[in-house]
Amino acid sequence: MRRRTRLALWSIALLAVAGSAAAWMLSAPRPAFSEADAARLEQPGDPERGRLVFAAGDCASCHASPGQHDRLRLGGGMALSSPFGMFRVPNISPDPEVGIGRWRTINLANALMSGVAPSGQHLYPALPYTSYAHMKVEDVRDLMAFLRTLPSVPDRPPPHELVFPFTIRRGIGLWKLVYFDRAPIVPDPGRDAAWNRGRYVVEALGHCAECHSTRNLLAAIPAEQRFAGGPDQEGIGFIPNLTPTHLSGWSKQDLVGMLTTGFTPDLRFVGSSMADVVTDTAMLPDSDRDAIATYIESLPARPTPPPS
Repeated sequence: MRRRTRLALWSIALLAVAGSAAAWMLSAPRPAFSEADAARLEQPGDPERGRLVFAAGDCASCHASPGQHDRLRLGGGMALSSPFGMFRVPNISPDPEVGIGRWRTINLANALMSGVAPSGQHLYPALPYTSYAHMKVEDVRDLMAFLRTLPSVPDRPPPHELVFPFTIRRGIGLWKLVYFDRAPIVPDPGRDAAWNRGRYVVEALGHCAECHSTRNLLAAIPAEQRFAGGPDQEGIGFIPNLTPTHLSGWSKQDLVGMLTTGFTPDLRFVGSSMADVVTDTAMLPDSDRDAIATYIESLPARPTPPPS
């Protein structure tokens, strides 16, 4: 009897070790680009095109230093509350000590397109790399060229304040196995150039679904709730539905006008974080705002999930 008990205990222990080893291997960070890609990524980018990528990506809304009005001082520090704790937005200025001044373009590409830091750690998806993963490499290259032109900011943001077990970053690797899709956005030949451009800006650069969707208990966006609006992720307010369920009375020009001036068709000005988004979309070419509106108009109608 004792022998059987010992055998059972050893079997359980071996299974636990094997399961832990498998989980460790499966949760390993997997950068999108290796050192073999570094030379290609470091080809000179266009900072003027990068300025538009920066605007379309709404980078300043999160990374600009709080308490001042220069949206190009990217010292970070903004606090983002969540059910998992408090995230602090990092410094992405060219400062070599606390910013990304020592990063190469491959480091930025891996952060944005695979959620992996230069240190090899998983990044938390508070950085919307689930959308940025669909970016074009040329846009990352141009974005880095623009970021390198910005002022160095020596501010060191506070660390994240998360609750256990969310302090264990390897858990993000398991989350990525289920919810992280790196597939590129392939142009739809059945749609025109404006729709395809709008899809790319909305789904990748603009990461609009990251805010305008309700998430499940694991902070992922179910397909049936994409763009359907829901509670603000910080627990304050409600994000509107972008599908025809809410925007059925809006014309394409209404959408373009809101993205340009911030005014809705009933002459209300958008507020909260959307006001910052409009500051950025107003900097885009007219053709991009038109493309965004074209794509949003094509979204399937989805009901907004009721508050839980």
